[in-house]
Amino acid sequence: MPTHTRASASARGSSQAGRAVALVADVLAFVIALWILMYLLDANRGNELVEFVHDTASWLAGWSYDLFTFSKEWVQVVFGYGVAAVVYLLVGHAIAGWLYRR
Repeated sequence: MPTHTRASASARGSSQAGRAVALVADVLAFVIALWILMYLLDANRGNELVEFVHDTASWLAGWSYDLFTFSKEWVQVVFGYGVAAVVYLLVGHAIAGWLYRR
């Protein structure tokens, strides 16, 4: 006699989808935060890893980077990229929470 019902299988699928969405949001925010850290620590921009992280973070945060302008470049980088990281976390985890409740 099977103990799993269709409803529990559906809930398990929603839970897995929620975890996947949360993981993607976390990875996107991590890449952006890694670039902020590399920028603040003055990482060698000639390095391929640094260049890859910068290009990826710039693509991910392209919509938020110039929302506000600041006179100091480091504040512009931290705030411009940081907004994108926070939005990815908030939206990703909100969607994941919705999927968990389904």
